Amino acid sequence: MPERTTGRFTFANWEESAVGTKSGTNPRLARASVTNTFSGGVEAADTTCEYAVAYVSETAGTFTGMELLAGQLDGRKGTFVLEERGWFDADGTVHCTFEVVAGSGTGDLKGLRGTGNYTARQGETSYPYTFDYDLDGPESQA
Repeated sequence: MPERTTGRFTFANWEESAVGTKSGTNPRLARASVTNTFSGGVEAADTTCEYAVAYVSETAGTFTGMELLAGQLDGRKGTFVLEERGWFDADGTVHCTFEVVAGSGTGDLKGLRGTGNYTARQGETSYPYTFDYDLDGPESQA
């Protein structure tokens, strides 16, 4: 039975650059290097995240990315990678779902599987997430 954990995260840094086309034209692609900090069930500071972003207008589009988290999940220490997919609306709302990359869990998080999501609204400084997970590692069989 999966466990559910929740918490919040904040963007600590966002660096974006155009890819292939000039900024201001649409559709266009961009690359973003992002650093986040997670609190709550997931405790991870200064994560490493790389996004590919497709803008269909100045304020709407889709993204996909990979994020490396090192820290704790409900008190279990280790690292894992999330694959993220989402979209953002003209009103500034970001919708994202994510899934643990199979085999990426280390330490107490070996065998981690899970999925989650968040919705970030423009003007907020931190964003709530929900993460449903289970472990195939030795700790989960105790």
